Amino acid sequence: MDNPPVNKIIGVHRGQPVLMAGEQLEQARAAMIMMHGRGASARDILSLTTELQQPGFVYIAPQAAGSTWYPTSFLAALSSNEPDLTSALSVIGQLLESLSEAGITPERTILLGFSQGACLSLEFAARNARRYGGIAALSGGLIGPNTLPRDYPGSLADTAAFLGCSDHDPHIPKERVDLSADVLQRMGATVTKRIYPRMGHTVNDDEIAHVNAMMQALIAS
Repeated sequence: MDNPPVNKIIGVHRGQPVLMAGEQLEQARAAMIMMHGRGASARDILSLTTELQQPGFVYIAPQAAGSTWYPTSFLAALSSNEPDLTSALSVIGQLLESLSEAGITPERTILLGFSQGACLSLEFAARNARRYGGIAALSGGLIGPNTLPRDYPGSLADTAAFLGCSDHDPHIPKERVDLSADVLQRMGATVTKRIYPRMGHTVNDDEIAHVNAMMQALIAS
């Protein structure tokens, strides 16, 4: 966005650039917030839009300070990733609020992320349960150690959620993807999980096809 509202973004990620692509905000019928991975950029994640050719969407990609949303593993104690984690989650919250002010509600907004960005998208949705236009987590899982109780309040109200990951991802244990899918299902999401043999830490064509299908269903609704 040219001058994104940052009044509710707290901490290290406040004031970072936000890139846009697709439809003009005033003409868009739906939105996708795209969260990049560790060491990457908003421009990197926005490059996926060349394969997400759905009319009616505005794509919004915020940039993390130092190209990292939080400093340590997503499996570590929550305190070890603070205050950066709270700052990163506030970015998503502010973008959703800004979109709502522009007439695009969370029900018309897909949260998509890769790797660190996928973890953030899942964690934000779980902590802020409601119906979203969709959740697409590409190589990610809910944040925090295995001992953390996953007693998030609220309902995701039939939100379509897609989780895709390799069976031997070097950063994302399959068990955490399984857990995340189960938690979202329990919270009322309609979950599709795909585990790809020996894929590595990347995005494949099948994942892109699932995201495109999610986008098509949202625009048609």
